[in-house]
Amino acid sequence: MSLSSIYRLGVKELWSLWRDPMMLVLIAYSFTLAIYTAATALPETLHRVPIAIVDEDQSPLSARIATAFYPPHFGSPAMISPAEVDAGMDAGKFTFALNIPPDFQRDVLAGRRPSVQLNVDATRMSQAFSGSGYVQQIVTGEVAEFVRRFRGATSAPVELALRMRFNPELERAWFGSVMEIINMVTLLSIVLTGAALIREREHGTIEHLLVMPVVPTEIMLAKVWSMDLVVLTATGFSLLFIVQGVLGVPIEGSRVLFLALALLHLFSTTSMGIFMATVARTMPQFGLLLILTIIPLQMLSGGMTPRESMPQLAQTLMLAAPTTHFVAASQAILYRGAGLSVVWPQLLAIVAIGATLFAAALARFRRTLAQMA
Repeated sequence: MSLSSIYRLGVKELWSLWRDPMMLVLIAYSFTLAIYTAATALPETLHRVPIAIVDEDQSPLSARIATAFYPPHFGSPAMISPAEVDAGMDAGKFTFALNIPPDFQRDVLAGRRPSVQLNVDATRMSQAFSGSGYVQQIVTGEVAEFVRRFRGATSAPVELALRMRFNPELERAWFGSVMEIINMVTLLSIVLTGAALIREREHGTIEHLLVMPVVPTEIMLAKVWSMDLVVLTATGFSLLFIVQGVLGVPIEGSRVLFLALALLHLFSTTSMGIFMATVARTMPQFGLLLILTIIPLQMLSGGMTPRESMPQLAQTLMLAAPTTHFVAASQAILYRGAGLSVVWPQLLAIVAIGATLFAAALARFRRTLAQMA
């Protein structure tokens, strides 16, 4: 092999990418707006949740409960009649509708334990799950303080000392932004290398390479290093300016160690992209094959759901995927400040998987070039 040939072929790949405006837009979007959207668009905490209250009691206690719901967790309660509940819920105007029955205050003071009906729109899953608990706590807390005639908390026999490590405020943006970078590293590396090879086949330039004094290994290494450079540069930019700059997410660990880990992971995923491009004949076929590949890689690698919560079979099978080890090591470095002494097993696993994928992709690439020749 000639390092000069690998370098010049890689530069050619960079120029081809530069002349592809759609790919440039995809890269820019993936490491800017996609990161910001993933961090801010789907909050798990309640934020201005629409709630309606049917006050059939019209008592000081019911008014106290109605005024207990306020921003930022809840929007200002809409005071409606019982006939408006079903129509409002059907139209999606309210996530919660609280119905306070007549004589509610009198029954509470008499110790009769009256019932309050809470209607929940369960199609809004995240808000319905956490918000119903909030509503119950607010109602029971206001009733208890009204009965005791003073505001105060009862002392528990045991004190729970709660310590939130690595994310004290439970900010979803801290998790969503970093995980989106990890997902985009995998996605873009596969897309760019696969598209580069298919683009050459569709434009007929692959035949030009066959008559040049280069070997398949040089062609493949050129595509790998050039696309790795693009994705790695975009990753460093996004981590510095979007995650830390715009979103204000603190990075605990070494950025250099994370980028080195990403480089090893990119070697695996770009090899995977070349292998998929040799199987697919056109970009639509490559896109369909990408869907079948990227969804399991992202959903079962531990980025969306902890691996310990998955079936044992899925945990075992995903050990063969580089994303599993990349996600585990990235979370340890960026969230918990882990060093090389902690993540070296994941690095070795990624190197082994990457070497296997590169060998398989190279063998497939050689057969494809032999058939074209």
